[in-house]
Amino acid sequence: MNIDLGRHIPAGARILVAMSGGVDSSLSAALLTRAGYQCVGVNMRTHQAVPPSARAPGRQTCCSPEDARDARAAADVAGLPFYVLDLEKEFEQAVIAPFVRDYVSGRTPNPCVLCNNSLKLGVLLHKAQAWGCDYVATGHYVRVAENTATGRMELRRAADRARDQSYYLFGLRQDQLRRLVCPLGNFTKPQVRALARELGLAVHDKPDSQEICFVPAGDYRQFLRRRGVQAGFQPGLIVRRDGTAVGTHRGIANYTVGQRRGLGIAAPQPLYVLELDPARNLVIVGTAEETLQNTLVCRGLNWVAIDEPTAPLTALAQIRYRSQPAPADIAPAADGACQVRFHQAQRAITPGQAVVFYRDDVVLGGGWIEHAGTSAPAGVTSPCEVAQP
Repeated sequence: MNIDLGRHIPAGARILVAMSGGVDSSLSAALLTRAGYQCVGVNMRTHQAVPPSARAPGRQTCCSPEDARDARAAADVAGLPFYVLDLEKEFEQAVIAPFVRDYVSGRTPNPCVLCNNSLKLGVLLHKAQAWGCDYVATGHYVRVAENTATGRMELRRAADRARDQSYYLFGLRQDQLRRLVCPLGNFTKPQVRALARELGLAVHDKPDSQEICFVPAGDYRQFLRRRGVQAGFQPGLIVRRDGTAVGTHRGIANYTVGQRRGLGIAAPQPLYVLELDPARNLVIVGTAEETLQNTLVCRGLNWVAIDEPTAPLTALAQIRYRSQPAPADIAPAADGACQVRFHQAQRAITPGQAVVFYRDDVVLGGGWIEHAGTSAPAGVTSPCEVAQP
């Protein structure tokens, strides 16, 4: 069976396939095996399983014992060896600890990006070498291809734009991309399910995971409390940008930028979280118009399709997984950061999330949002000065 892998992969190459137990990774293993590659299936055990009773009703999580069993069954159908790899310690250090730190410091983390970069394509690539595998394959909806003109590996959006996951993989280096295989980049989800059914994979109709895998019932607040986090749950003031107190909050870890519901504030017009100030334990709120911002500063940048720029460039910038990319001017700074100025203001730019830069379907690079510019009305300064009672 011919599949487009974006560049030449030698016949008979050994490929370690990350198998989560879902339809995407299961089909990836089956397709690669049928194409003649020597595959080894690996399921990653990353954390203590969330029991079914603790999951949100009707929501599918991942990385459970049931998922491992599904992965093993899919490996049996494909006829490849299968192993479960215990990465709980690595997952704690690379994903869970930063997740906790971000919420305590007033940021909104993106653990899936950290997991993909540090575990799936970090630790797993290292393990692949130890097992004599030249490549690692995943079920991501993304295309990885070599640009023969530049000699660089490129990360490109999937054919199924509704499923595209290139945003999550912006942190991969060139050496990692050269060893990454993503067989599903040119498939749509309905095609994947139909092929999985045709090949006899029992997971062909298994629902997609919809939660952060290590957070019971999708409630990150409960997760933080169970870990004994106190700093993010101290009550404080909710204020406007001019410093006027309009209510009290239950701890900044309970709020995210752009949040409207659950503020408990009676106001003439809806108010949204504009900013979290952990140093002064403030939740700063404003109108929908005030959530619009033109600039952001990002750090921890990784450039994929191009070398690190030394001069400003214009590209499309995407500030969260489900947001639409928007034209922006990107200016590198001497300290390794970048300032991004959007041609049109964006709503609720959120520190802790990734901003990823595109040119057409190609990921140029990306980084982590440090802070956003303010859109406060004229005459109002930021950060706010809290009005004294």
